[in-house]
Amino acid sequence: MSQTLYPIGIQNFESLRKDGYLYIDKTALVYQLANTGRYYFLSRPRRFGKSLLLSTLEAYFQGKRELFEGLAIERLEKEWAEHPVLHLDLNIARYASTTDLEDLLNRNLVAWEKLYEADPAERSLPLRFAGVIDRAYRKTGQRVVILIDEYDKPLLQNLHDEEMQTRLRDMLKPFYGVLKTMDRAIRFALLTGVTKFGKVSVFSDLNNLRDISMLNQYIEICGISEQEIHTYMEEELKALANTQGMTYEETCRKLKRCYDGYHFTANSEGLYNPFSLLNTFANKEFGDYWFETGTPSYLVELLKRTHYDLYEMANNETDADTLNSIDAASNNPIPVIYQSGYLTIKDYEPRFGIYKLGFPNQEVEEGFVKYLLPFYANIQAQKTPFEIGRFVREVESGDYDAFFRRLQSFFADTSYEAIIGRNPERGTELHYRNVLFIVFRLVGLYTQVEYHTANGRIDLVLQTDQYIYIMEFKLNGTAEEALRQIEEKGYALPFAHDERELFKIGVNFSAATRNIERWLVG
Repeated sequence: MSQTLYPIGIQNFESLRKDGYLYIDKTALVYQLANTGRYYFLSRPRRFGKSLLLSTLEAYFQGKRELFEGLAIERLEKEWAEHPVLHLDLNIARYASTTDLEDLLNRNLVAWEKLYEADPAERSLPLRFAGVIDRAYRKTGQRVVILIDEYDKPLLQNLHDEEMQTRLRDMLKPFYGVLKTMDRAIRFALLTGVTKFGKVSVFSDLNNLRDISMLNQYIEICGISEQEIHTYMEEELKALANTQGMTYEETCRKLKRCYDGYHFTANSEGLYNPFSLLNTFANKEFGDYWFETGTPSYLVELLKRTHYDLYEMANNETDADTLNSIDAASNNPIPVIYQSGYLTIKDYEPRFGIYKLGFPNQEVEEGFVKYLLPFYANIQAQKTPFEIGRFVREVESGDYDAFFRRLQSFFADTSYEAIIGRNPERGTELHYRNVLFIVFRLVGLYTQVEYHTANGRIDLVLQTDQYIYIMEFKLNGTAEEALRQIEEKGYALPFAHDERELFKIGVNFSAATRNIERWLVG
């Protein structure tokens, strides 16, 4: 079997094709996109193939037919006309100030003006952009193709700073608005990014963009489907199973559990994260590849700033308008968490237009929740896996006292100022709920955990091969009250005929000490 070359980190279509790297043919969708409309927007998580898509479109519109030999588009396209292409990549700057954005836009404009000349009367960035488009059209006789990669990078990196966002938005809005004013000279335009900023945004004047982010016909334009794995990587799949000492079926199930599960419309087929999937095949080893390439620090800051209940994050119900719009002034972090790829669509209620969200797969859930823990509890980031391992071993051995003593240490000496905000009583309750959510979510990766909430309380059932734990948590109550509620509400009845040992545990959390005050086992 010849060695498969995996395009990990390769985002240039021409380089990928010339050097013989694996390419999963998306060109039928590329042709459809290019020939059924003109202005598009696509939102997808990072490392999902957006840059490669733009590079593919660039090669197509440059008429490089030889790169598409053997692909679907070769049979579809007859003319292969060469268009001038203006490709702007905003992913390469830090945007600590408006100067960073101005410098990047200016550098691209200078390069384009060398090709299509400059006009001294055009001084502002939007005027220069419009002038380049006009001259490129007149000079070549072909309308211009505009591709903008990571259009939202400046705004996303300043999600915490509304003033900076306003300044950056005021620069981008007229620049992107050129696409509408130069309609006569434009053949095609596609803007991609992680997020879609709504309301008073860079798009408020650019209302001719067709958003394909949640359209079924373009679901597979980025990402990898189950069918594509078996079509393009079947032998590699078998090799992975052999290296891991697993059956073919076990390997398929583990791949699905770890990397599948992205849904961008209701009732659509799940998509695999391409970066994690390709790394797994290349290394013949399962790992947290996508999560390790970029930590979601901006999301943590957003969660803390909005004092968000993490349980709600993982069991959220919302509508399409919310999912499709991000507003810097909003206190709802869900849209940016969803669009960044840490949540995905799990279910849909068509009658009311309600989407249910959840973590897409194990890699994302484990990575995200592990990353959150040090921000909410008294623990160093590098010690998180070891502490969770101890938690799991303690519950698997029935040592609930050790488990709760360790949990107490997570609350001890934690700085609450940034967490409780202006409402200490509510903030303290929210904090203990969030820490419990994180701990039990991580423990649940290795055991069976069910969550039930009502009136601000957390009820929890935790199961291992030998034990069942039914826990009720109280705030400023007593452990006796919590245990009595387990009895009175019959929480243990579903396990009456289970042979495993059952522990009913009432736990009280004290707002005064900001820690677990007592636990009682019945």
